[in-house]
Order: sequence, then C-alpha cells, then structure tokens
Amino acid sequence: MIKPNEEVFKYYFYFIQERMNIFWNKYEENYPLTQDPTLQSYKFTNVYRAMDRVSQYLIKNVIYSDDNFSDKDVLLRIIVFKIFNKPDTWEYLESEVGKISLENFNLTDINNALLKRKDSGPIFNNAYMMTGTHSLYNHLDFKHEKWLQMVKNELIDQSVFDKIIEAKSLSDTFDYLRGCSFIGDFLAYQYAIDMNYSNVINFSEDSFVKAGIGAIRGVKKCFGNASSSKYSNEDIIKFTQDNFEYYQSKFGYDDFIPLFGRSPTLIDLQNCFCETDKILRVKMPDLQMQNKRIKQRYQETPKPLELFFPPKWDINYKIDKPNIPATNKELTLF
Repeated sequence: MIKPNEEVFKYYFYFIQERMNIFWNKYEENYPLTQDPTLQSYKFTNVYRAMDRVSQYLIKNVIYSDDNFSDKDVLLRIIVFKIFNKPDTWEYLESEVGKISLENFNLTDINNALLKRKDSGPIFNNAYMMTGTHSLYNHLDFKHEKWLQMVKNELIDQSVFDKIIEAKSLSDTFDYLRGCSFIGDFLAYQYAIDMNYSNVINFSEDSFVKAGIGAIRGVKKCFGNASSSKYSNEDIIKFTQDNFEYYQSKFGYDDFIPLFGRSPTLIDLQNCFCETDKILRVKMPDLQMQNKRIKQRYQETPKPLELFFPPKWDINYKIDKPNIPATNKELTLF
C-alpha cells in the first residue's frame, strides 16, 4: 500500500495552494502576493506547467503563430525552440534565417547565425541539462550543431516526425522521442508534452507520466523509502492525483482555485514534486539528499505575462486579463 510521510507530504499541498494563490493575487493585482519568505525569495515554477513564461511563449508564438505551417513544420518548430528553450534565441534565429520550417531548415545558415549569437551571450536556457556529447555527433564542434544535426538526421530523415504524427498515445510519442540521440527520459517526456499542446497530436495529459530527477527527489522525501522502493515514482504521482482532494482536505489546503476550471494533470503534479523538493530544502532541511540549497533566486521579469493556452483546452474564453502587467510593488514569480 502506498503511504506518504504526512508530516512531509503536507508541504506538497501547501506549495500547490500557496503558489497558485500567488498567481491569482497577481492576476487580480492583490498585494502582497505572499507572506512566505521562501516563495518571495526563490524561483519556483507555476503549479501548471503551461503557465510558465517559456511554455506560454512556445504555445502562443511558436505553435499557434499566424502562419499556416504543416504538421511536420509545427513539430520541427517545437523541437528547435525547445533545444534552446529561450525566446531571445528563437526570435534572433527567425530574424536571421526566417520562419523555422522544413523548407528553410538550412543547417549551415542556422549554425552560422547561432555562432554569431554566442558572441553576445548564452543561447541555451539553463532550465534543462542539455548534454553536448554523443558518439554519432562528436565530430562537430559546438553543442547546438550536434543537436540540430541530430534533428536533421533522425527526426526528419529517419521519419520520427512522421511516426509521432501517427502515434496512438502519449506513451508512443515519448518512445519515439526517447529513441533519438541526446534525448533521455526527462527530455522525451517534456518534448512529448510540448508537442501535445499543438493540434498535431491530442492525448490526455493524464494518460502517461514520467518522473524527472527533481520529482523523484520530491517523491522520496514525501513517501520515504518504504513506498518509493516498492512502487514506481509514476505510480506514486498517479496515487497523488487519485487522492488529491482527500489530502487537500486532510491537510487543510482545500482553498485551491484551479486554472480557469482546469484541474492539474499528471505533468503538473510531477512538476510540483520537483518544486516541493526545492521548498523542503528550506522548510525541512533535515531531509537533504544531494542538493542542499535552492540555486535560483527570484529575479523580476519586466515583461507582462501574456496568457494563452492551447485552444483545444477550451479555457481561453475564461481569461479576463490576457496580459498580466509587470510590477515593482512586490516580488513575483512569473
């Protein structure tokens, strides 16, 4: 039987409610956004993955742009954007080589543009650990060259994009991506979710989950060795979803307001275990595993947050304030 360490697990539900309250306070322009000094001081992702700035940019500007792209174009655009996971790099690249699509996926032009860009600052976001070593591509000099050559050789030329378009499940999509060089379990799951934001594939986010390293640490802290060694991390994440309302009520965190009526899905709950691992480093430091401190402090982003979700979710019409303004009144976490 799966059994959490309730003294620890309560912080999972505390984080979910308080982090979501921060979003709603920002949305309604209610200050202060939170009284929690940890959430004020350090960077934590949103409860819903699709709410974070990079995901919002991907959905609005990369996937659902005004251009009439083919299904394979859309998948290519998602992968190229996610390799760097950095809107500034994406905007620079499209300004230099044009709209990313199969028709203009010229590796020489793209690599030359990125080499110029590297001179003025990082081209990769540091959110994901992106390996730059693989025996098939080590003859190339730069990490971005290796990744983009892999996209050409494997996703395009070996028809992985075609397989994804014909995929029967989110799990199949994961498997196809997992079979590519450089792409391990974590990235394959993240990329599958990103592709599922589009209209190219359409699977329930509750049909498949894969725990990342940070989420695994959070699961182990919340469930201890007895449960986490007997059951898979994915089983425990599903257990959490199945018993979500029960534990909300038990711990007294049942004032959670979902995202325009959309309940958190498995990808969101997986991410929240990662964030719970981080907040527990402050709240319960005796539980330390490998990581001893939260690495990223919050830095305010001066740009407003533009809310837009996959139209197939049918929640965009519920958004009263599509643009949430930036503010200097209070530390925020967007």
